[in-house]
Amino acid sequence: MKLEKIKEERKKNKLVFFIKDSDEVFANTLRRLVLEEVPTLAVEDLEIKDNNSALYDEMLGLRLGLLPLKTDLKSYTFKATCKCGGEGCARCELKINLKSSKKGYVYAEEAKSTDPKCTFVHEKMPVAKLLGKQKIDVQMTAVLGKGKNHSKWSPGFAFFKREPILNVGKVDDAESIAHLSSDGVFTIKGNKLSVNPEAVFDSQLLDYYVSLDKGITLEHTDNIIFSVESWGQLSCKEMLSTAMDIFIEKTEELEKLL
Repeated sequence: MKLEKIKEERKKNKLVFFIKDSDEVFANTLRRLVLEEVPTLAVEDLEIKDNNSALYDEMLGLRLGLLPLKTDLKSYTFKATCKCGGEGCARCELKINLKSSKKGYVYAEEAKSTDPKCTFVHEKMPVAKLLGKQKIDVQMTAVLGKGKNHSKWSPGFAFFKREPILNVGKVDDAESIAHLSSDGVFTIKGNKLSVNPEAVFDSQLLDYYVSLDKGITLEHTDNIIFSVESWGQLSCKEMLSTAMDIFIEKTEELEKLL
């Protein structure tokens, strides 16, 4: 098996690469490990000391639980396997306080974390909007969890598809097809239709383009295009490397059981 990077967009937390000499079984295993098994931090428990905003306590808790938290997997462990026996300590719990009484929006950046490395990913994500004399005072406890238990612990999104090859022969109306190519797959060079290979990888309209003219055909190779998008808790490379570590652990455990 070989891996070949297609593109990496760090600002968008996105990584796309080829998986060659493999199959959909392995790709889907990797996808499910990323979505369901890679742990991240998320708010699990709340102590609401004061909340007279327009949001009910339950809605406020829901919003706080879904805010992505930067995660340091080397510093934190699961409560179930922690040496404290699940009572709660600095190794298995992260304490965050959010207190505001100013009029206007309350943003995620106003929350104070006991660990400066683990703060909310999107600083300007609004939590609530306060009117005059309204306030929020919440003590949060974040713990490690897995996406298979709740989506708030999912580190991102992963998906794959076979490598598409779009072939263009003689077409009746090249200019019209290029005009309909809203995702940049086709451009006009002279009087001929030209294909942008990078746009082909991202396009969701390939079957539509094939239906426009008999001169356009679509094939798929045995190579797999695998895409990973991070919500910001972990980098794409951390997600993939952690997923493969988990895969190795599960394989070794299976071997012992056989």
